[in-house]
Amino acid sequence: METTRIFLLDDHEVVRRGIRDLLEDEPDLTVVGEAGTAADALARVPAVAPDVAVLDARLPDGSGIEVCREIRRRQPDVAVLILTSYEDDDALFEAISAGAAGFLLKQVRGTDLIDAVRRVAAGQSLLDPAVTHAVLERLRAKPQDPLSELSDQERRVFVHLREGSSNREIAEAMVLSEKTVKNYVSTILAKLGLERRAQVVVFAQQHGI
Repeated sequence: METTRIFLLDDHEVVRRGIRDLLEDEPDLTVVGEAGTAADALARVPAVAPDVAVLDARLPDGSGIEVCREIRRRQPDVAVLILTSYEDDDALFEAISAGAAGFLLKQVRGTDLIDAVRRVAAGQSLLDPAVTHAVLERLRAKPQDPLSELSDQERRVFVHLREGSSNREIAEAMVLSEKTVKNYVSTILAKLGLERRAQVVVFAQQHGI
């Protein structure tokens, strides 16, 4: 029997343990990794190479939707399920836009969650076609965002770059290490197709941001 490899992201250990125990009771499902923060998830997912990632929508250092977007960019073969405690149309829109294969409320029954994992692992979508169509129409109507490739945290760093702040100044303002800021700056420049941080000011002026 082929086993589906699953990664779990939820900031509540008890919730993660409950989901893990539920899934691992099934002979064809195995949890290969888990995390409680977005940063830990992004660091661990590449190493464990899951087939499915089950991500909490709201996290202390970001969101599961941001993690979904980054996972799908780096490892497009990973199917993502977003779990949330709230019925939120905007979150659903963002999840689909980020490439999620499914969006479930945490109140979902255990058997339905197991079924959802199996279905997205098999390449299916848990999103109603009518909902998906509405989201696609909304995407088409939405003005193009020049910063669409940036995560929320990268956007915050971008604002400081636009203002001409140094790495040290950004680190102090955002309570980050200078090394972390340096990594963010490199990623932002790469995503925006820029070579030097001085170009960020020109980019911002050109796009009116």
